[in-house]
Amino acid sequence: MAGPAAAGTVVRCLDKHIFSVLRITRGTSWPISRRLCSKPQEGDAPKTSGGPSGASFKLPGHKPSNWDRKFLVWTGRFKKEEDIPETMSFEVIDAARNKMRVRMAYLMIGLTIVGCVVMVISGKQAVKRHESLTSQNLEKKARWREEAESAPAKP
Repeated sequence: MAGPAAAGTVVRCLDKHIFSVLRITRGTSWPISRRLCSKPQEGDAPKTSGGPSGASFKLPGHKPSNWDRKFLVWTGRFKKEEDIPETMSFEVIDAARNKMRVRMAYLMIGLTIVGCVVMVISGKQAVKRHESLTSQNLEKKARWREEAESAPAKP
């Protein structure tokens, strides 16, 4: 029966031969950045590219397209298209686009569910009329056989 001394020998052997690559990194500690995982503290100032004033980077004014104008009205950001300014921040337009994406996804989910219900109802009605794909295929093949028999033979 092997004791703790045998286990130590195995670990030392593995340490010498297999884990030699890991021994290089044993003394180093890799910096872990958790900026995206936690909320910034009061003392932590975010690094900005706005220069010495510390202003954060903002995109310049963006001119909304006709679709963007419709999205801004449909999402309720503005009452009428005339109220929309000529240039606005990209974040506002992007938020309206995202809201429309979500609404369109909900619409597609609803249409899919309605389509499934319609197909179930039409399938049940077809069963009541004794219609099935098998019977339709048999009828079609029988018609083809009759057409093939009645057609004159080609020389």
